[in-house]
Amino acid sequence: MLPPPRMESAALDDSMDLPRSIALQGVSNARDLGGWPAAGGAHVRFGEVFRSASLGRLTDADAARLGATGLRTVVDLRGEKERQRAPSRLDALPGVAVHFLPIDPSLNGPSGEHVDIRTASGAVVLGLMRQAYVSYALTWSHCYAAMFDLLLQQARRPLLFHCTAGKDRTGFGAALLLAALGVPQEAVCADYLATNRLWQADDEIRAWLGPVASEVLLRVHGELLDAAFAAIRADCGSLDAYLERRIGLDEARRERLRAALLA
Repeated sequence: MLPPPRMESAALDDSMDLPRSIALQGVSNARDLGGWPAAGGAHVRFGEVFRSASLGRLTDADAARLGATGLRTVVDLRGEKERQRAPSRLDALPGVAVHFLPIDPSLNGPSGEHVDIRTASGAVVLGLMRQAYVSYALTWSHCYAAMFDLLLQQARRPLLFHCTAGKDRTGFGAALLLAALGVPQEAVCADYLATNRLWQADDEIRAWLGPVASEVLLRVHGELLDAAFAAIRADCGSLDAYLERRIGLDEARRERLRAALLA
């Protein structure tokens, strides 16, 4: 993985209780991205950026809890068909602007051929996921660039972003944001891997997938994040160059991001 600036491991000792989860009845994998250490002794501000699984089962109590955060913007990274199958309860979040930045969730073979993931081997499914993560970084970088544009606008924060499970498209987006803020690699990975204890997959999805595909698809894997950052390095040479060329974060805008989200 292309590492953000390194810090002494002792700096991570203060982060043992992170990420700060948000207990919601109808939405799992919800958390605040605040608290992680960054370069120079700074920390990511609490209450500015949140991530979660989809909001289709948001309860009134959940909406009230999210509303109490001052939430202003929701970024939905799901594709159109996903949104149609499980529409978000936007009526429960009055006054919150929703921005659709769709990223295709398809898992196809190297030549675009359909692969039945229910009968494929674990290695094949993991390979498809690795290919998907590379596409998040390269093919869909414009969606993440648009999300960063929103984050740079004070009037759009606090902001929550999500996909369906809040683990892959959302997980890469969170890793990219934390890396851009100078959060060390260990902490970036810690937030990413927290999905394995915070996300609750539906039993019917688990049963439909079967045990082999479930073991891969219903978890996150550090090697997938490594693959995305390796693709960034291969494409642009460095994270800094990628952030500038593909995400639109030149040094001035990146400094604005740090000023907004670090304390």
